[in-house]
Amino acid sequence: MLNNHRSDIITIDGPAAAGKSTIGEAVAERLGYRYLDTGAMYRAVTWIALERGINIRDEAAVTALAGEIKIDITAPTNDDGRQYTVLVDDEDVTWALRRPEVDADVSAVSAYPGVRTAMVAQQRRIAGGGEAVVVGRDIGTVVLPDADLKIYLDASAEERSRRRYEERRDRDEDADYAAILRDMRRRDRLDSSRVMAPLRPADDATIVDTDGLSATEAIDAVMEMVCRGAN
Repeated sequence: MLNNHRSDIITIDGPAAAGKSTIGEAVAERLGYRYLDTGAMYRAVTWIALERGINIRDEAAVTALAGEIKIDITAPTNDDGRQYTVLVDDEDVTWALRRPEVDADVSAVSAYPGVRTAMVAQQRRIAGGGEAVVVGRDIGTVVLPDADLKIYLDASAEERSRRRYEERRDRDEDADYAAILRDMRRRDRLDSSRVMAPLRPADDATIVDTDGLSATEAIDAVMEMVCRGAN
């Protein structure tokens, strides 16, 4: 085990579709750790705002919503291919979070300082106690800066868009690669340029470029770092 004890936290950050979810889930399973995809929490806020008819551009209203709802991420509760179950005030919203309209608005929502403050508090609550693999955009830099091991996954916008395109096709959803690529680049700009907690590697993170790597190869590369306690 990492550093020969069981109270470790591993953070995995990186842009959209860099492989964080696939790799994070696999690493957590191999270690027997909990898996927390924090991006799902921002998606949950976005989805609930859309469902309630809240204007995504109304920062005050979206921030108030983020402070009112309770989000939990648990092990899968249904055998339907999900990696985890996302509950908002005990309502299962797991699959709704991958809808295109959520993709279109989640970067705007996650850029609001008040939303991020509310989500960081919930993320620290869920990750408390250690033995967790936590993935997101600012986990190693802001949420859990004292984590034992920090990894930053990266890949080109083209590669990440191809993955998102294939993911949607596999779910029998409409998919337009050019549109996905445009949205991916827009999200990268928003995530990297936001004032609060911009997307960037932590100073002590190990960067892993997943371009050209299969999921298995990327997982093995990260597990090698975990096993040797790299930082």
